[in-house]
Amino acid sequence: MPPRPRGTALVLGILLLAAGPASPAEDNAGWKDLFDGKSLDGWKACDFYAPGKVHVEDGALVLDKGKHMTGVVTTRGDFPKMDYELTLEGKKIDGDDFFCTTTFPVGDSFCSFVVGGWSGRTVGLSSIDSEDASANETSKSKEFKNGRWYKVRVRVSAKRIEAWIDGDPMVNLDTTDRRISVRVECNVCKPFGIATYQTTGAIRNIRMRRLTDADRKEIAGTKPGDKN
Repeated sequence: MPPRPRGTALVLGILLLAAGPASPAEDNAGWKDLFDGKSLDGWKACDFYAPGKVHVEDGALVLDKGKHMTGVVTTRGDFPKMDYELTLEGKKIDGDDFFCTTTFPVGDSFCSFVVGGWSGRTVGLSSIDSEDASANETSKSKEFKNGRWYKVRVRVSAKRIEAWIDGDPMVNLDTTDRRISVRVECNVCKPFGIATYQTTGAIRNIRMRRLTDADRKEIAGTKPGDKN
């Protein structure tokens, strides 16, 4: 093969330098990493009363047990309000209540997906028509073991909130004409935050992506109880 002209090589080199390295924070499916596994960059501790310490350990965000709640909230200014999904892995280290409850936008409102609340087993949305996760139709009971990682997935679209734990459907709520809100304690977790209650929890692999047209078509054909 004849040698490539020096001018061509120079142009290619300039183009590669201009493009820069591929960002590790976003993959080809549109997922963005929201936690770098090393620091609190992009996050701050929630302003709870007498919270536990928030720190990074072994690639995870650790929320130490506080008097009541401990949490972190994103400092990003571009978190979407609608048509997105988020995933994270949560682990209960010590305690008997929720260890990775997420608060997230639903249009101009906000909602929380409770994971292991009310003495450790309740899963559901707080709040729907002013009813907590322990009382509304999204309420479920699930056992959570200390020291085990659980994968949480939440998807928010124009007329639906869905949630899964380890791929099992937990929530599939039609939000048409429903009043979506959060408990007052979770106001400091807006727009997107993660919290524990009298429990030490760890969170890792926090990711978010915007829904595609194909996703929205799939959701339009989803029925309650379907597993995605």
